[in-house]
Amino acid sequence: MTIEPTSVEQVSEGLRSVGYLPGEATALVSYLATKLGKPVLVEGPAGVGKTELAKALSKYLDRELIRLQCYEGLDEAKALYEWNYRKQLLRIQAEASGTGWEAVQDDIFGEEFLLRRPLLTAIASERPVVLLIDEIDKTDQEFEAMLLELLSDFQISIPELGRFDARTQPVVLLTSNNSRELTEALKRRCLYLWVDYPDAGHELEIVRLHTPELSETVARKLVEIVHEVRELDLKKPPSIAESIDWARALLLLGADDLDGEIFRQTMSVIVKHRTDLELVAARVGVRLGGAAPDGAAGTIPTR
Repeated sequence: MTIEPTSVEQVSEGLRSVGYLPGEATALVSYLATKLGKPVLVEGPAGVGKTELAKALSKYLDRELIRLQCYEGLDEAKALYEWNYRKQLLRIQAEASGTGWEAVQDDIFGEEFLLRRPLLTAIASERPVVLLIDEIDKTDQEFEAMLLELLSDFQISIPELGRFDARTQPVVLLTSNNSRELTEALKRRCLYLWVDYPDAGHELEIVRLHTPELSETVARKLVEIVHEVRELDLKKPPSIAESIDWARALLLLGADDLDGEIFRQTMSVIVKHRTDLELVAARVGVRLGGAAPDGAAGTIPTR
């Protein structure tokens, strides 16, 4: 049975219960999405938890997650539906010889010959779902225009069959890494949420939630270093997921400190380009090889 939250606080606690620590704006917009029935456009840098928010909402609300991963060249056939041409051909061949086209075409354009892709699957679902349209900024404006009917009225029109209205109210999240400006028509139909990298205190909470066995000292130093690395001019700054992966790696290795040697051995968990590795080793690795700066451990607030 799906959950119907009654307050922002309930959504916040629910997301926390499934391992996602939301900020105030995230909890508020997630609550409004469930109550107002409006899609949410979630923008922010790559790796800040936009996709994870959809996954967490799916778990918390006890709804199936239907995901459309966007990419350049994505078209209607891969996003909405397409016809099962082989099955249609077999149906035509099975007709008695001499049967006219008029007698056959109504049969081959029925629902049984329809291949449902993610958007139509979400609309046709008998149970409420969470629909994730991931990285919408990788598509073009024509694809955005195709989405407008779905985002406005939760319906899809198929010329041969007519209109499909949503059987239940889906929670829809569109994510964007802000690589291009989205159209005003799409933005008008959505609630808006900007998600950025968390501050040190919030990220420490996230790391501690996922690796409670890691010592407080190592966790604090890890978060401090991750924030220092993100301030460098890198091709790809470390994501929150990579912070968690690094914490798990340190826990697995039994690290009781994060010194220069451990950092050099494990920094590839958070840094994924060779030029970035060299820059981070030169800037952060050298510093860790010596004494830690006075007061470094105190840069993260205690709760």
